[in-house]
Amino acid sequence: MTDLRALLTIGQQVQGRLAAIQTELANRTVTGSAGGGMVTVTADGRGQVRDIRIDPSLLGGDVEMLEDLVLAAVTEVQKKAADIAQDEIKKVQSALPFPLPFSL
Repeated sequence: MTDLRALLTIGQQVQGRLAAIQTELANRTVTGSAGGGMVTVTADGRGQVRDIRIDPSLLGGDVEMLEDLVLAAVTEVQKKAADIAQDEIKKVQSALPFPLPFSL
């Protein structure tokens, strides 16, 4: 019975840590860019896009190129945010006495 209580305690601790990670990720800022910084996208650590900046010199140019640059910057920032989240999950998993599949 003690092992079951210990397991439940560990589960509660993990659940609390995962909630804390979600909050931490929401407060982190990640930036991705494309076109040598002509398009910059800022997201939180969960990958939610918060801001897009476009160099004014692009506004009179090729719309398809601008769309491609925005897409590239968004893709980069989402990958960075996913990498950060995965690193945090690995920290939680490494502290456990047994492996569990986690995702945020």
